[in-house]
Amino acid sequence: MITKAEVINLITKKLPNSQVFVENLKGNDHLQVTVIASEFNGLSLVKQHQLVYSALKEELASEAIHALALKTETPN
Repeated sequence: MITKAEVINLITKKLPNSQVFVENLKGNDHLQVTVIASEFNGLSLVKQHQLVYSALKEELASEAIHALALKTETPN
């Protein structure tokens, strides 16, 4: 099981200037995550998602996170 705080911490380690919002969809292993980061400027949606997935690689592999609905965007 992983906490919202742990998810936020892992993503902000990888993307230090990001804002991260986490919602539990079902239990603590089905999550909806929104990441807003200036690091996404100029990157395709696929590259943006790959950055976030790389921050959560171990948690996804171990199924501490079983399902991840991901939304990424750049700051306004």
